[in-house]
Amino acid sequence: MTKAGKRVAWVTGGGSGIGEAGAEALAADGWTVVVSGRRKDALDTVVAKIAKAGGAAEAIALDVANAAEAQKAADQIVARHGRIDLLVNNAGINVPKRSWKDMELEGWDKLVQVNLNGVLYCMRAVLPTMRKQQDGAIINVSSWAGRHVSKMPGPAYTTTKHAVLALTHSFNMDECVNGLRACCLMPGEVATPILKLRPVVPSEDEQARMLQSEDLGRTIAFIASMPARVCINEVLISPTHNRGFIQTPNNRD
Repeated sequence: MTKAGKRVAWVTGGGSGIGEAGAEALAADGWTVVVSGRRKDALDTVVAKIAKAGGAAEAIALDVANAAEAQKAADQIVARHGRIDLLVNNAGINVPKRSWKDMELEGWDKLVQVNLNGVLYCMRAVLPTMRKQQDGAIINVSSWAGRHVSKMPGPAYTTTKHAVLALTHSFNMDECVNGLRACCLMPGEVATPILKLRPVVPSEDEQARMLQSEDLGRTIAFIASMPARVCINEVLISPTHNRGFIQTPNNRD
């Protein structure tokens, strides 16, 4: 915590799912939270929900795949609050056509631009401020697919999420001398709206046994609560009933 007691967090993909839950958990811990995403209406709903609970939150509409927009958002946060203590890189997507047999280059390019380039753009945007502070943390939300290769997520998603893990470790290697640290958060299946894009949408019963958004929100808040001397390099987390370990018709393809 800073001398003034103010901690500022920027959460991308903050309009729903893991990002929304992370923003709520951080705000409950006393962070000032800026949520960003492409849907301003969804962001405003999250901000209103946090405010109703007594927290402090703001919204910035942006597409992380646009480097200029990412930089503008970071500059706007610093201009308003004077600092950025935490970046939660949560924005990410997948596409229905994800296997080698039906993959389209347009889909591949879109995933690389959002899931990988978007992460880098936001990290690069906050880096000068965090270096100046000689303090700052980044949580890159990757995936179980960033550690374990399987068929179901598809080659583009799996590749980008593996790359996020490498990017996180590379950041720690270079920036630890500046007091900065990054964590790669790799969750297994989480019951979020992105599941609707799967070729086979899991049933309600299956989703109930998955990780829930609030589970990841609490994990994000825990990582963020560690003192500056602590770097949690990776967190690999999954449902106890891990469908990746169980062969069922719905998770083979």
